[in-house]
Amino acid sequence: MMIDFAPDRKLYPFESRWFDSAAGRVHYIDEGSGPTILFCHGSPTWSFLYRHLVADLRDRFRCVAIDNLGFGLSERPAGFDYTIAEHTTVLGELIDHLRLDDFVVMGHDWGGPIGLGAATTRADRVRGIVLGNTAFWPIDAFANRAFSVLMNSRPMQRRILERNFLVERVLLPELGRSVTETEAAHYRAVQPTPAARRGLALTPKEIRAAGPLLKQLEHDVPALLGKKPALAVWGMRDPVFRPKPSLPRVRAAFTDLEVVELPHARHYIQEHNPSAIATAIAKRFQD
Repeated sequence: MMIDFAPDRKLYPFESRWFDSAAGRVHYIDEGSGPTILFCHGSPTWSFLYRHLVADLRDRFRCVAIDNLGFGLSERPAGFDYTIAEHTTVLGELIDHLRLDDFVVMGHDWGGPIGLGAATTRADRVRGIVLGNTAFWPIDAFANRAFSVLMNSRPMQRRILERNFLVERVLLPELGRSVTETEAAHYRAVQPTPAARRGLALTPKEIRAAGPLLKQLEHDVPALLGKKPALAVWGMRDPVFRPKPSLPRVRAAFTDLEVVELPHARHYIQEHNPSAIATAIAKRFQD
């Protein structure tokens, strides 16, 4: 199924583009010119999360932002299981389709392992890495794994599917006054029905199920990408990927890393501090 929603051009002033991957039809945007940045989102967001960064950077960079299958305006294909491995494969297909070379990949939330997974198999084409509040190692913290178990329970699955729980009770309460009602409506509008929310419902179990993939990334990222210029932009009040355990692991993986701490930001840093993130990216990667 496809999503029948046209974003407000004032909020999302970008041309929608489409790619027919082997698994389904993918929506993405491709704005500006210059060094390429590939923006990868997690759950329960879509490329709309990156709108401020793309608007700010497209005069200096080529900005590509994907909607993962099951999210945003992309297709909800039958037979797709919405695993991190499957999302990684689709992203890799898009990278190859667009013939991206010498590109920077930015990953947030699940967009970290998805983006890094596609990048490690194309390391010779990667210019640099930007990571924001994500993980590329097995997620063993009790709170995260308990969240996975809870969200995968039958009552919570019903709430996610029938009441859009992850948008209404996780995403939007954190954003609060960071977004307007119209902006909040754009997060709701791309998950309009239970059938459209299947990807949302299946993603939490990946915290545990994607363990082998994350274990591989724990090895491959420093081995294949560890010498690339890297930037970490981190919300220091994030309860999901807490800075105290997370940032030392990021530092250990990269030999050429800059860290920008966002002292008041929680998990969804692109809504809380977009200007600071765009400035840090431009400083780090502009020719």
